[in-house]
Amino acid sequence: MAYILNIETATTNCSVSVGENGELKSLVELNEKEYSHAENLHVFIKQAIAEAGINLSDLSAIAVSKGPGSYTGLRIGVSAAKGLAFSLDIPLIAVTTLTSMAHQNNNPADFIIPMLDARRMEVYAQVHDTNKTPLKETTAEIIEETSFAEYLAKGTVSFIGNGATKCQGVITHKNAIFDNNILEPTAKEMVSISYEKYKNKEFEDVAYFEPYYLKDFIAGKKKA
Repeated sequence: MAYILNIETATTNCSVSVGENGELKSLVELNEKEYSHAENLHVFIKQAIAEAGINLSDLSAIAVSKGPGSYTGLRIGVSAAKGLAFSLDIPLIAVTTLTSMAHQNNNPADFIIPMLDARRMEVYAQVHDTNKTPLKETTAEIIEETSFAEYLAKGTVSFIGNGATKCQGVITHKNAIFDNNILEPTAKEMVSISYEKYKNKEFEDVAYFEPYYLKDFIAGKKKA
């Protein structure tokens, strides 16, 4: 029996789940405009464990969303995951945030492109096929009318995520599908992915693993 704790903090959605052999046992999450991860994450972990009817000592692995996403959110989630994996002496699993998002898509389309808002007209994006398999690495894209034209020319493309909403008026190709119901990643979709990685022993080095920020962190000016 493999119990895996999944942690998702790449965006404003603070989300924790427990999976049992790839099936969802519990899910606790809160999506607020202001980040609440520092206050809520460890509380949500305890609640998810309790709702799954297990103890921390029953866990087989810890999985964490590795990014891209919010610098602060990712740092909080990865720090918690590494701490638990080290203290429990169990494997650490990293799940790409945008691949996890792709698993939310139920639209019939030839390609799935999850997008996270990277401010202005830039997004973090990753192209997936109908099986949710990544076709290319995650990139930071400045959205223009011709963005992803090579995929739109081949078939229908489902754009999802909070980055897709600002692209809707720019990408107007007839094959573009925009799903405004899928905005944030969640630990629910991590359950099946982390279990497959667990079975394949795709583990991270707890000491050296770092989030995938994609772009260097730039601190903003303090408000007066």
